[in-house]
Amino acid sequence: MKLSVVIPCYNEADNLSLLIPRCRTLAQETGAEVILVDNGSSDRTPDVLLRTLANDAQVRSVRVEVNQGYGHGILAGLAAARGDVLSWTHADMQTDPLDIARGLQLFQGAEDHEALFVKGKRYGRPLSDTFFTIGMSVFETLLLRTPLSDINAQPTMFSRRFYESWQQAPHDFSLDLYAYYQARQAGLSVERFPVRFGERAFGVSHWNIDWSSKRKFIQRTVDYSRQLKRRISEAS
Repeated sequence: MKLSVVIPCYNEADNLSLLIPRCRTLAQETGAEVILVDNGSSDRTPDVLLRTLANDAQVRSVRVEVNQGYGHGILAGLAAARGDVLSWTHADMQTDPLDIARGLQLFQGAEDHEALFVKGKRYGRPLSDTFFTIGMSVFETLLLRTPLSDINAQPTMFSRRFYESWQQAPHDFSLDLYAYYQARQAGLSVERFPVRFGERAFGVSHWNIDWSSKRKFIQRTVDYSRQLKRRISEAS
């Protein structure tokens, strides 16, 4: 069972010195291919990836010339992936890429890995962020009439067959919601496992900066959720 791991990197040059060694360890322990997506970075990320990953057989990079959103970067990586089990996580080191090895064990122990969808479940977060996540989870669950919790937790893992069923996947942070919701709709078995969520080693979040950025995130998510609900109504 071949695992592919996609990690979008937008202006993460400073974090790459920590991220790449963890990715190499993950690849050595699991046999995974790791794809670091340079998601239209304007800092030293392209140079660091080119220099550090030269002649690396298991960790490679894909370049997106112009940043078109978090989800777009992940989709570019998934399109280049070769694995039977596909996954993504973040580059900011707030969660450890090696968490994916524990998620892979769930697929290896499943009777039918194509019927499984796996996500982490975060702990160790600030109380305000935890309340924010609970509120969004309750809202999405009620709006979409589907149990959804800690929607943006990482890693996210699923089979290639499930990925190939996607249509009109969003190109922004709503991709986490889309994949989770589609898994519920497809009747996949959703498994969660605990992952520690820590502080960023370098840089700042590209969306979770203050309550103003949270409001914008909420508005985008609500707008997309309503689109999903309209699709459901039109299809029924």
